[in-house]
Amino acid sequence: QVQLVEDGGGLVQAGGSLRLSCAASGRTFTSYTMGWVRQAPDKEREFVSLISWSDGSTYYAESVKGRFTISRDDPHATVILQMNSLRPEDTAVYFCVATEGYPRHLTDVDFWGQGTQVTVSS
Repeated sequence: QVQLVEDGGGLVQAGGSLRLSCAASGRTFTSYTMGWVRQAPDKEREFVSLISWSDGSTYYAESVKGRFTISRDDPHATVILQMNSLRPEDTAVYFCVATEGYPRHLTDVDFWGQGTQVTVSS
């Protein structure tokens, strides 16, 4: 059974930093794309950042480019999202996601974590 366990959310002031991690287990993820989806209050879920486990290629939403960095820790099957220069509009529940292949749409995502709250105060 696949499990995605997130850690690292919390409350931070605008301009601050947080680091999210997601530990994956239950199968081999070499053909998967993993990353983060967020959902802000009264808004739809959106992809934030993705990383391919096979070649390390990355995707960032335009709103987070230059501020967020995604990386992976292969031996521990962990994906890390370093979030710097946080803004109040980054406030959301952040979900770790895993997709076999590459997700074009949210409906392509195969597995979801339970979510972790990130709150950025102004």
